[in-house]
Amino acid sequence: MGFIFSKSMNDSLKAQQEFMLMNSRLQLERQLLMQNQMRERQTAMQIAWTREFLKYFGTFFGLAAVGLTAGAIKKKNPGVLLPIVPLSFIFAYQYDMGYGTLLQRMKGEAENILDTQSTLLELPKGPLTYEDLEKIRRSQSKFFIEK
Repeated sequence: MGFIFSKSMNDSLKAQQEFMLMNSRLQLERQLLMQNQMRERQTAMQIAWTREFLKYFGTFFGLAAVGLTAGAIKKKNPGVLLPIVPLSFIFAYQYDMGYGTLLQRMKGEAENILDTQSTLLELPKGPLTYEDLEKIRRSQSKFFIEK
């Protein structure tokens, strides 16, 4: 009788462990999907912001270029056109970010760093551990109970 009871308990325990494993795996999978969705939305917002900024900056750049060109012709001084150079670099960067291939190039470079230069990514003093966090928490806590 005891053997049947313990076998039933073992089967029940094993089934519960499998369920917990499956449940934690499902929870982790959902968390990863949610984090990826948030990252994608943030990136989409960044691209949208860049495109919107480009509209305003493009207008400013166009007006500045026309005004500086007119000023250079009127004063017969080509040095008046000099501010167009840095403004054109900013405009080109923003255009590349919003409509060009800058993000793909950045992604490729990031993958290259991850693959070939991963030592650059190491944190000073190594990764944080639970013990490190507890030590910091205890040192900053105004009240805690020492066990």
